[in-house]
Amino acid sequence: MKLPASSAVITPVKTDRPLLLLLVLSLCIASDVSADVPAKTDRAQLAAARALFETTGKSAEAQVAFEKIAAADPQNADAQNYLAQLALRQGDADKALAYAEKAAELSPNDADVQNTLGDCAGNAAQKASLFRQPGLAKKCVAAYERAVALAPEKIEYHEDLLQFYRQAPGIVGGGMDKALAEAATIKKLDALRGRLAFAGLYAAEKKYDLAFAEFDEVLKTSPDDYAALYQLGKLAAMTSQQLDRGLAALRRTLDLPVPTAPNTPSHAAAQWRLGQILEKKNDPAGARAAYEAALTLDRKFSPAADSLKKLK
Repeated sequence: MKLPASSAVITPVKTDRPLLLLLVLSLCIASDVSADVPAKTDRAQLAAARALFETTGKSAEAQVAFEKIAAADPQNADAQNYLAQLALRQGDADKALAYAEKAAELSPNDADVQNTLGDCAGNAAQKASLFRQPGLAKKCVAAYERAVALAPEKIEYHEDLLQFYRQAPGIVGGGMDKALAEAATIKKLDALRGRLAFAGLYAAEKKYDLAFAEFDEVLKTSPDDYAALYQLGKLAAMTSQQLDRGLAALRRTLDLPVPTAPNTPSHAAAQWRLGQILEKKNDPAGARAAYEAALTLDRKFSPAADSLKKLK
């Protein structure tokens, strides 16, 4: 370390060396302390921005907070990752993908960043031209597979990969055999969630008896499992099978708190499915009440608004 210019005129005698060393040491300590301050401030800013991101109705504030962090530190992968997710919320597929790609470039070994990249690429593929879709789909599955490889214990990443395999054609890496293998992996990590995964796959293949059987097994062990109750009701609404059981299951979800897990259907969604079942049971008044209840809970819930318009 260079000393201040004024120290250059000091004659270094033996008795002055301890004092000189003390001065150097104090300068080093001061330098270290000052270097720590921005890092601590950044961590506090990041925590505050995350809290806004996770608070319902605070997306705009979170956007501003993360943009400030990204402007001050363009190499901050977390800020880019959250900006990607906020862009997804806003329906801006191209902007979301650009942020996600930047985050992955900055932090290629972060599983959450890779999973966000998969979400953004998949969303962009759904809105892209036929020419761009295959490339985006391949980018999506590559990111999901990397997320699973980096964090094999994270069930949510397996579930996202399963949904890609289920929906995508084989030419871009999809396939029901791969989806079933992911469901088996999920079941090893969590038996109940694995059964839900298998139930969803069976429903997609119109093997409804097998799907209902999986829900039954979940509810035997965990009768108030919100996801199982909702999915059972949804399956009843979509297939017109076991309508009374579906009705009871959805009504039970309305008595339970909505879990905080990502992509969990809301009470508004449960009311909408309830209305669908009541329509199939020739109860238009009950269906209307359910659709209106859904819109009371979430005035922007368009599926309920559309069903209400179509109701005779």
